[in-house]
Amino acid sequence: MTMDEWDAGDMGCGDLLIELRRRLAALDSGRSFRLVTLDPGAIEDVPAWCRLTGHTLVRADPPTFIIEVR
Repeated sequence: MTMDEWDAGDMGCGDLLIELRRRLAALDSGRSFRLVTLDPGAIEDVPAWCRLTGHTLVRADPPTFIIEVR
């Protein structure tokens, strides 16, 4: 199975979450997405963002996060 992914590098969480929203909006529900981010705030921000947007955080193993699209 192929998984969509994005290496956001050290992009800050504000811009990162805006771009992540755009990328996930283009995917079908149930699809898995692999995010890699070096932003130290992502460990708190990505799980909170997933809860707020209804996406499922399948795994958080910084710097990698696996998200299931709602």
